[in-house]
Amino acid sequence: MAASYHARSNSLPSRQHPIASQIDDNLNRLRASQSASTSSSIGHNLNGLEDLHECVDVLLQFPLTQQALAQENQREMVEELLDGSLMLLDVCTTAKDALLQTKECTQELQSILRRRRGAEALANEFRKYLTSRKAMKKAICKALTNLKHIQNKFSTPGENGAVISILRDVEAVTISVLEPVLSFISGSEAESKSSRWSLVSKLMHQKKVMCEEEQKANEILSAEAAVRYCIKSKNMKHVENVQKELQSSELSIQDLEEGLETLSRRMIKTRVTVLNSISC
Repeated sequence: MAASYHARSNSLPSRQHPIASQIDDNLNRLRASQSASTSSSIGHNLNGLEDLHECVDVLLQFPLTQQALAQENQREMVEELLDGSLMLLDVCTTAKDALLQTKECTQELQSILRRRRGAEALANEFRKYLTSRKAMKKAICKALTNLKHIQNKFSTPGENGAVISILRDVEAVTISVLEPVLSFISGSEAESKSSRWSLVSKLMHQKKVMCEEEQKANEILSAEAAVRYCIKSKNMKHVENVQKELQSSELSIQDLEEGLETLSRRMIKTRVTVLNSISC
């Protein structure tokens, strides 16, 4: 976690100031890891993003930082940043809701599989799971569109003060971290890299040598692929494989849920600090 700096200063921190250096370091690390595609790497980036927002909150406590935000000539940019932060919080909420929905469906399906129901009944439950996933993907697609909209806003150049520039950089990096989160939940990125049934084949045929990274690249998509294969093959002997993939999926979901919840709280705190600065 980022170190805390409680002492206040009467001036904006220079680039040599520890908190300014930490912000730069966190920004650079997150920019360098934008290609995250596994649950572990995405979780790592969420933690890094939380650290970044913690540093920014410290920066916002400096009196001259607050004065800079309150300047009339910066008001339009501050309002734009606040609008962006609200949209990013909405995206976080969508991601959390999608994870919760997927987790609940995953847990329900695991419970049903443990009861050893008949093949036709299981096939129906598998279809219900896939229907739920399809509805969730529509919400994720809309959230990705909203992210692109925010991103386009930040691509517009303008004359900004030092504080505004930092906050714009932070929101831009936040977008770059959240986009892979949404893609991971929906499985869109993985599906674009590999045909669905090619992936299923790699998952289900145990005699074939598989790369560990491919197996674990996206636990949620792996569970979905296993379910699809059971339906397509009409062979319930693969139920144990489905159970295994569902368990892995649930674990990855829990990790992402925790990361998004912590990040959301940190983003809300930063937003409140900015609002307080301009309302003084």
